[in-house]
Amino acid sequence: MQFTAPPSCEPSDIDLIRRWREGDGRGATILVERHAQALARFISSTGERECVDEVVQDTFVRAFGAIDSFRGESSFRTWLFTIAKRLVLDRRRAERRSRTLASIEEGDAVTQFDALDAMVADEALQRVRAAVQALSPKQREVFTLRVEQGLSYKEIADLIGSTEGATRVHYHNAMRAVKEFLDD
Repeated sequence: MQFTAPPSCEPSDIDLIRRWREGDGRGATILVERHAQALARFISSTGERECVDEVVQDTFVRAFGAIDSFRGESSFRTWLFTIAKRLVLDRRRAERRSRTLASIEEGDAVTQFDALDAMVADEALQRVRAAVQALSPKQREVFTLRVEQGLSYKEIADLIGSTEGATRVHYHNAMRAVKEFLDD
């Protein structure tokens, strides 16, 4: 005789989402209770240490704000992890920009460049931006994560849900396209 476990009495994430959409706030509360700790561990594993609770909270705010876009093709937890990854990347970008601005303010940039150098640098930057904008969305995402964020191919592959090999191909195709655009 084989023992089978009784069916779970706990509602599924999909049931809780439905309940929340129908106005039952308890559905959202249970979802937060169910996933917050795993989400915090995941965020910590990305290297984020100082603002874990804030990122967890922001993740749920974003998720519940965009709940209609959750199609159920992956688990709710996976969807939350994807949102959290993007929030962590956004925070890192903002921190880099802040550090860059601070370093520019600390060293008097005006005394280091004359007006002609600034114009040339601005023109080159505009051409690079145009080249990146001309890339396909996937190439642009991989290129940006590799060049601006300094992520490894493996980290990018994990982030975009692809293989490391495919990520390398996207990056190298993006580099070739940017170089061709700049050579024209």
